[in-house]
Amino acid sequence: MDNLKYYNDSLAYDFEMFMPKPKVRREENENIIRLPKAKQKQEAKPAARTLSVSAFAVMISVIILAALCGNIFLKLQINEVNSKINNMKSQINAVDSEKTSLEMELEKRISYSNIELEATEMGMQKKDKSQVKYIRVNDSDTAVDKDGNTITVK
Repeated sequence: MDNLKYYNDSLAYDFEMFMPKPKVRREENENIIRLPKAKQKQEAKPAARTLSVSAFAVMISVIILAALCGNIFLKLQINEVNSKINNMKSQINAVDSEKTSLEMELEKRISYSNIELEATEMGMQKKDKSQVKYIRVNDSDTAVDKDGNTITVK
């Protein structure tokens, strides 16, 4: 144990090393004047820095808060537009279904069986062979125009 020799030996300590050192005053020239304002300016700089850092932190927090509020506002606007779009889509679907039902009703009303039924109720009937008149023409096709001229096609 090497440390035991230090405990057993008597060592002389220089306690002046641990004492505060006296300030050595240099001889100052009498023509040099130190202004106290320079010290105040040096002391004011750290206070200004602290103020600017706190102001910077406040500005950053305001900017972040404004960005969050803007984001929330834009999300609300997007939701409103999406709800309007969904309402319009549902209205379009309703109009399409109404259009389809109206087309089906129209087809039902103009079907041939309904027309035939309405015609019989009005007293109309299908034509017979006795109602048909046949016209026989010569071997050549002729036609008369409005002026009375006869036109033949050969």
